[in-house]
Amino acid sequence: MELDPGGYFLIYLDVSQGLIHAQHFENIINNEGIACDPVTGEPLSVDKSISRLPTRTYSGRTAKELCINIFENPENPCPITFLDHAAYLGREFVKAEIDLIEGNSYLQD
Repeated sequence: MELDPGGYFLIYLDVSQGLIHAQHFENIINNEGIACDPVTGEPLSVDKSISRLPTRTYSGRTAKELCINIFENPENPCPITFLDHAAYLGREFVKAEIDLIEGNSYLQD
């Protein structure tokens, strides 16, 4: 799988507000295909104690609303550069919407 140089998203639910959130984070892809912090150039860590600030947080009550906010807002150009990344996000947003409706916890693939 080739990583999107446009960055990555972390998706989570806000059940109390009835919202799906998608935080976008910038990254760079090094010559070895590894996602790295654009500031330090160091590989991104999976250590949860290391926090990064998102470049933007998108929100919506449905997968469709969230997709419109990310892909169709002319004031904030879409950060995604790979179509397979966009397709993956669409699938994840639908999964998150179903979990929100059914009251289940959501886990991003």
